[in-house]
Amino acid sequence: MTQLASVALTGVDTHAHIFHQGLELAGNRRYSPDYDATVEQYLAHLDHCGLSHGVLVQPSFLGTDNRHLVDALRRFPQRLRGTAVVARDVTEETLDELAEAGVVGIRLNLIGQPLEDYRSASWRTLFAKVARRGWSVEIQRGMEDLGEILPQILQSGVAVVIDHFGLPDGEIDPANSDHRTLLSLLPSEAIWVKLSATYRSRSTPAQARRSIDRLREVYGHGDRLVWGSDWPHTRFEAQTDYDAQFSLMETLLPDAAERRKILIDNPARLFGIDRAA
Repeated sequence: MTQLASVALTGVDTHAHIFHQGLELAGNRRYSPDYDATVEQYLAHLDHCGLSHGVLVQPSFLGTDNRHLVDALRRFPQRLRGTAVVARDVTEETLDELAEAGVVGIRLNLIGQPLEDYRSASWRTLFAKVARRGWSVEIQRGMEDLGEILPQILQSGVAVVIDHFGLPDGEIDPANSDHRTLLSLLPSEAIWVKLSATYRSRSTPAQARRSIDRLREVYGHGDRLVWGSDWPHTRFEAQTDYDAQFSLMETLLPDAAERRKILIDNPARLFGIDRAA
């Protein structure tokens, strides 16, 4: 894997997407972009907000064709890591090539997908390949199902990253039995949560703040929380932008020490980013 040592670590945005209109789209997509979101635009946003590194997440509408993601990682290896989408029967060779480019995890976007038995042989084989590389499995699914899905995946020994607060309806609510089930799993050292995309849960800032408080309370610390911009905010482009999301993060995390942990220390551990520069 390419080293990032020559860029001083000042902050990591752990969730963003890049694409352009000329790319071939997956046949089973739920969304088709009508604009370009380039890596150069993304890096400009990082620079403007004083962030050194970003993690690019393969968009679901590009399926398992990670070539555009890999190209960006290879062009900017000092600043970018990647989370890929792969077929369940992906080869070791393909995973090695992704790792060499800077991929550090895979994503399961399960929105609108039927749930499966993630303890089946084919899934266990994939997760074992991921675990051997020290990668994480990132999951996008509503909180009502995460409590069922996560234990099945954790059996394989991988770290799991929950997208977008777990997509609660408004906020994480301990009075909700599905939410309680997920919260009961969080003390596991293998579960991380992305503080990102509150608009996808229709969360107000006050609701998002209470969700963070509940996550912190259940964890007993903030050591497995990371932040992501969700740029370019697909399907919500008219409602928000990068600067607004960065400003919201600063509002939700007013304590400078905790903000440093969530922007620097935690993602550096999760994604293997060198802090020595």
